[in-house]
Parts: sequence; C-alpha cells; structure tokens
Amino acid sequence: MPLISDEQVVLDLTGADRHEATRALAERLVATGRCTDLEVFIADVRERESKMATGLPGGIGIPHARSAAITEPSLVFGRIAEDGIDWGAKDGPARLVFLIAAPADGGDAHMQVLPQLARALMREDFRAALLAAESPAEVVAIVDEHVRLDPAPTPAENAPDPASVADPAPAERAAERPLRFVAVTSCPTGIAHTYMAAEALENAAREAGHEIEVETQGSAGSTPLTAGQIAAADAVVFAHDVEVKDRARFAGKPTVDVGVKQAISDGPRLLEQAAELAAAWAADPERAQRAAGEAAAGAAPDADAEQKVGAGTRLRQWLMTGVSYMIPFVAAGGILIALSFMLAQIALGERGAIEIVKYGLTSSDEFNIAQHFDATSLTSWAALCFVIGSASFGFLVPILSGYIAFAIADRPGLVPGIVGGAIATSMNAGFLGGIVTGLLAGALARWISSWKVHKGVRGVMPVVVIPLLSTLLTAGLFITVLGRPIVGLMTAMNDGLNGLTGAGVLVLGLILGAMMGFDLGGPVNKVAYGFATAGLSAAGAAMDAPQLKIMAAVMAAGMVAPLALALATAVRPRLFSAPERENGKAAWLLGASFISEGAIPFAAADPIRIIVASTIGSAVTGGLVMLFGATLRAPHGGIWVLPLIGQPLLFVAALAAGVLVTAALVIVLKGAAARRANARTAATVPIAA
Repeated sequence: MPLISDEQVVLDLTGADRHEATRALAERLVATGRCTDLEVFIADVRERESKMATGLPGGIGIPHARSAAITEPSLVFGRIAEDGIDWGAKDGPARLVFLIAAPADGGDAHMQVLPQLARALMREDFRAALLAAESPAEVVAIVDEHVRLDPAPTPAENAPDPASVADPAPAERAAERPLRFVAVTSCPTGIAHTYMAAEALENAAREAGHEIEVETQGSAGSTPLTAGQIAAADAVVFAHDVEVKDRARFAGKPTVDVGVKQAISDGPRLLEQAAELAAAWAADPERAQRAAGEAAAGAAPDADAEQKVGAGTRLRQWLMTGVSYMIPFVAAGGILIALSFMLAQIALGERGAIEIVKYGLTSSDEFNIAQHFDATSLTSWAALCFVIGSASFGFLVPILSGYIAFAIADRPGLVPGIVGGAIATSMNAGFLGGIVTGLLAGALARWISSWKVHKGVRGVMPVVVIPLLSTLLTAGLFITVLGRPIVGLMTAMNDGLNGLTGAGVLVLGLILGAMMGFDLGGPVNKVAYGFATAGLSAAGAAMDAPQLKIMAAVMAAGMVAPLALALATAVRPRLFSAPERENGKAAWLLGASFISEGAIPFAAADPIRIIVASTIGSAVTGGLVMLFGATLRAPHGGIWVLPLIGQPLLFVAALAAGVLVTAALVIVLKGAAARRANARTAATVPIAA
C-alpha cells in the first residue's frame, strides 16, 4: 500500500497545541485501518517528542514514532491556518505537518521516510505546492513524487558481498562506534557558564549516542578527570574563558579548544568537530605517536593551539583567570563590610559606620576587639565583620596579580605575581597596578623557566632561581619605573569618578549597562564586570564611593536580560518555541540571581533582536542606578543581597524599568518578524509540478 492516501490528508488541521493536532492526524490512521490502538500510538509519539521537539525551520512539523499499534509505514499530512501551531522550531509556528508512523518491527522504514521528507521540505517549491494544494489528491501526488519507500530486499539481495566484508579502516571504525570524549569547562566567575556548558555537552553527547565525562572547573570546586578516563578518550573538548588547570594531563590527545559560550550555544557541532578530529588521528597513527612522543619529552602539547588563538583572546583569558580567583575575596570582604555597617547603624545610629572603622586588632585601647570582644554586643560583632572584611579586601590586588601571572607561567608565576600585587597595593596603584605586575611577573617567570640550564641547576630552578629572579625583576621594575605613572593614572581615574555629577554619572551608567547587556557573559560583559569588581578595592571602607555605585549599576544591568525574556515568554508565549518557553521559566531565577547567561539560549536562536533589546534595556537600568546613587559592595548575588544595597527601592525601580524596556522591545521586534514571515508565506507563488 502507498505511504499516504487521500483519507490521510487534512487540509484544515486545527488544535490548541501540537499534541491535539497530532491526535487529529493519528485518528486518520485509525480510520484507514493502519493504527490498531490510538492511545498506544499517541503515547509513542509523545515519548519521542519529549526527547526533542520535531519542529523544523520554515513552519514545518514532523512528529514521528515507531509503534506496535502501527501495521504499516504511513504518512498523514496536515495543513494549518495562517497563525500555525507551535511545534518547537526556533523560527516560529508550523503550518505544514507530516505525521510519520512506522511499525515497531518495521526495520528502518521511518528512517527511510524521514530524510527524504526533510530534504523535500527544505525545498521552497515543495512547501509552496503543499500550501497551494486544493485537494487531498493533489497533496498525495506531490508527496508521492518526492517520498517513497525502497522495496524490501530479498534474502539474496540482503546477503553481504564476500568481497566487501573486510576490516574497516581505523578512521571508519572510529566514525561507526560510539565515541568517548572528555571535556573541561570553565568561566571567569565559575558560576553559570561553567555548568551550562557542561550540561550542553552532556546533552549533545547523549543525543549523538556518544559518552562524555566533563570536569567543571567552577566556583564550587571540581572533581578532576581520572587518568583512566583521559586515556580512554577519543578526543578532548576545552570550553573555557580562563586557563585550564593542569592542561598537561591531556597531552597527546586530539583537542578542540573554544570559548565556553560556544559550548552552550553549539554543543552538537563541537562534538562533531571532536569526532572528525578523532577520526583524522585514527587514520594517521603517526600523528598520535608524534604527539605522545612530544608529551613524553616534555614539549608543549598545545603549541599549535596556542598559535591559533589570537593575542587578544590569550590576554583576555589571562586577565579573566585573575578576576575569577579574586572574586571570592571580593565577595567575602564586601559582604562582611556591608554587614558591619548594617549592624553598626543599628547599634550606634547614623554615626555607626564612622565609629566602626576605628576598631582593629593592634590598638591598645577599647577599640581592640581581640582584647575587648563582647559576644552580646552588636558593636563588637559589627567590628569583627569589618576587620575580617577589610583583611579580605586587602588581598584583592595581590590575588588578581598572582593569578594573572599563574595563567601565563603556571606555578612559577605565583610568587612574583602576588609579591608584585602587594607592592602595587602599598603604592596605591590599585587594580591597574595589579594587572601590570601580573602580566610582567607572568612574562618574566615564563621566560626564566624556558632557560636551558645545566642539569645540576635544574633541581633548584623552580624553588629558588625562578621565584628569586622573577620577583626581584618584577618588584624592582614596578617600584623604580612603572609604579609612579600607574599611581598617577589611578589617582586621575579616582578623581574623575569622584567628580562625576549629573550627565557624567548617567553616561557612565549607560555605557556600563550596555556592555553588560551586549553579549550576556561574553568578553564585553566581562570587561564591565571586571572593571566593577576590581574597582571595589579602591572603595575601601567608604560608604558612598563611586566604585560602589558602579558595582550596583553593573549587577542590576546584568540581571535585566534573563528577567526580561522570562517576562516576554510569559506575556506573549506564541512568539517563542516550546524549549524557549521552558528556558523562560528558569530565567526568572537565573536573572534574579544575577546570572546573565540565562538569556543565552534566546540570543543564540535570535541574536540580532535579543541583543538589541538587551543592550538598550540594560543601558537604561545602568544609567538609572548610577543616577539614583544606589551602592553595592557584594560582587554577586542579585536579589539575595538586596539588604546590602544602598537605596534598595531605587535599585529595584531601575531594574524594573530596564526589564520592561527589554521585554517590550523583544515582543515588538519578534512580533514584527513573525508577521513578515507569515506575509511572505502567504504571498509565495506555487511552482507547478
């Protein structure tokens, strides 16, 4: 019997959603005797849909399943009115729907139909002909011309040719069998991108039938991959914006090296690249042997990869490594200082924040909390929080400097970087001084580590020679040559920030807000965030420092996009696919927690409209926060640190304004795009068969 008949065509398909429409199509199979149990078949189709939506670009849906309730391979066609029904495609609702049904024991029948139908549906003339068809018979003729089942082979035809039965080439074996991958994901803050990338890679591997183990080098720590897991892997994927820790473990393995955001937006493609690379290495055993030999000899295993990465990307990775290690010190110090001010104001009134800064550990009077701590006194607790918080803040620049150097030169860079950062702090060179000493220390330590020395000296190089010479050169150059101009620059920057009023404050907020909303956790976003967190070191114990306003503006602006998209999916769900609506539910919590990455799935599907809307709305919020004078010491937390925010009601008002602007722009832009797409579809002239 043919795949499709006149009775299996519905030219006026309707339904509240895709499940109801699928049921209407399946009922036609029951009517033609091809389905023996409607509910069993519907359950099988829904089980397939739960794994991945079956919508295709161009207004198409292709629900399909094998089922014991189906007696023979079959197609049912449905055409929906102009508004369409959401079938999970990123570009909008579906108007052309094919239900593909195959018997449970029907071999690869539906896998024959699926690619033929998908290829045909990608042709504009095929879609236009279906949209213009005036009768079921016309639809059947159009489909029969493009989609047909091959006749089942006879046993003799099915027997393999003895000449063709040979051991496949290694590359072919690699392509045929499920592959094993290992991956490392990491981002500067180690909060969202790191784990979202890991999940995306795991989902992509599962869909492709491969295995993957992911090491997340995030803020919650990581469980390192074992040597056995790495050895068994066919290829390695690095998705990172900071340096991968202990990268040498992966020496001698084919490696795909990208930014963390690429894994979130295109995990399947990364695994395809890794599979292609694994096949290439399997086809060229000498390549793997060379890589293994280089690793055994101590050669840099990723030299080729480093050459392919641009200087700008390397610099950003080094800086973001420093920022990622600095952020926990900022969080601990900033929150403790903010808590100390809150407690002091409760205990001492308006003068509390001024009085509390007198307390310490070295004074010999009543302000020494080590000698006069009273567990029943709010003042003592406020002083304790202030002293500990201030101590944590004192490490910001040394840690920033030390781990920038660590990213460049590995462990040899830590000593000169941290010492250089401490000297920059003592000279009031601030975070700019920390950046300069970190880069200088890393470069010097890496250069000294590369020296070819006598084997008798080699043993003392890492513990004596490298730290001694690199620290002496780094600190000496900074004190005598580089420090004074950087101090002057920092002084000018701080004076400029302190002198900002009115329009200047608004413009700075607009710029920082736009940067936070532009790439949602990408390089531009991280520049603004790094500027804000590093600037906290200059704020010290001041209550109204401009750096605290900058931090508040940056955090509020970073919350706008995910919250706005969550709101847009709730207000106008038909403009979004089913996966996007699910992402919208999660985006409420992500946005409220200052995790901008909650908006990435939307930006990946519709980058221009989402980025434009996000940039404008985030700029509005950043400008208003600066204008309102809201302040913040914590580098992260979203609404969970609202009690620590100065002017919290105005902060929330500015955030709400940006969210409403972004949500409105998204709805307007996506609505206009949907109307244009429908108009083009309606105006399409069918091509005669």
